[in-house]
Amino acid sequence: MDERRRYHKATFAAGCFWDVEAGFRRVEGVVETVAGYTGGSVPDPSYEQVESGTTGHVQAVGLIFDSAIVSYERLLDLFWGIHDPTQAGGQGDYTGPQYGSMIFFHDPDQERAALASREQLAASEKYGNSPILTEIHPATKFWPAGECHQKFYEKCGMGYGVSRKIWD
Repeated sequence: MDERRRYHKATFAAGCFWDVEAGFRRVEGVVETVAGYTGGSVPDPSYEQVESGTTGHVQAVGLIFDSAIVSYERLLDLFWGIHDPTQAGGQGDYTGPQYGSMIFFHDPDQERAALASREQLAASEKYGNSPILTEIHPATKFWPAGECHQKFYEKCGMGYGVSRKIWD
């Protein structure tokens, strides 16, 4: 396999990026995680600007993954498991448009996989009659958050799971 074609980007938003980054960092085959912002109109936004909910950005996590070890479809399954995709206006204690549920695809294959995955989840009736509100968009400029937000739980001494439970 061509080494350059093994490594791919993925971008997910599912509430607080501290939680999402910590969960995906644990996945074998994910070689890099970066907490940051995407989807908005302000260049190089600060945490405070995004927190205001007025920039159009969401807190997101950018990943580099090795497709020889973990598939994009597996990452989608994990994404659905770490948050409630029927919840509007944020996740858990984190409310506001900056905490939305979104998938940002990097190529047509990811777009097809994300759409199919969302349709499968909706058809599964896991959430009863509640609609799946996760938006799917083309990836746009990704702005890394400040260093203090990277690997946050490792830096602040808390174990993962403070805000939400992640997959087993």
